[in-house]
Amino acid sequence: MADADGAEMMMNFHGDFLKSDRKNGRFPHCIVWTPIPFLSWVLPFIGHMGICTSSGVIRDFAGSYFVSEDNMGFGRPTKYWKLDVDKVCGNGVATWDKAVHDASEEYKCRPHNLCFDNCHSHVAMALNLMRYDNSTSWNMVNLCVLSLIHGKHVSWAAFLKTWLPFLMLCGVITTFILTLNLQ
Repeated sequence: MADADGAEMMMNFHGDFLKSDRKNGRFPHCIVWTPIPFLSWVLPFIGHMGICTSSGVIRDFAGSYFVSEDNMGFGRPTKYWKLDVDKVCGNGVATWDKAVHDASEEYKCRPHNLCFDNCHSHVAMALNLMRYDNSTSWNMVNLCVLSLIHGKHVSWAAFLKTWLPFLMLCGVITTFILTLNLQ
């Protein structure tokens, strides 16, 4: 089903409707997440995060001095967390887009550090700049937890891409432990 401006309304497997552009994977006013190979297989709550503009363009801190646009560092988003633009302090959409832009410009000048200044920090800066939910205390830890709680998978295939490697690894380890203990 399409709306007046030609964007397609898509229902995800949670029954939510997203105003999306299937070809380009648009998620307006969302935080998006995708697994990082090997790291997410062991710790499935850790992954790569980006933030989308009001038009759904994904911005993510993909490496030192580089903020990607619509080409996430580890592939297409598997999860999204829809935020409420009405919780932005100021002029809603304009403030949102300016904050995403300003955070991206700042992170184009920073080295990437996996533990201390990473893609989650980039998203946190954007939320702090827009004073989302009247807060300036967004950080990578609360974003990781809240994204895990509020994030919704884009599709069943995305769900499998996120969780199947972890579950397979758990199965291999369990089989190995049981094999050793049963002998």
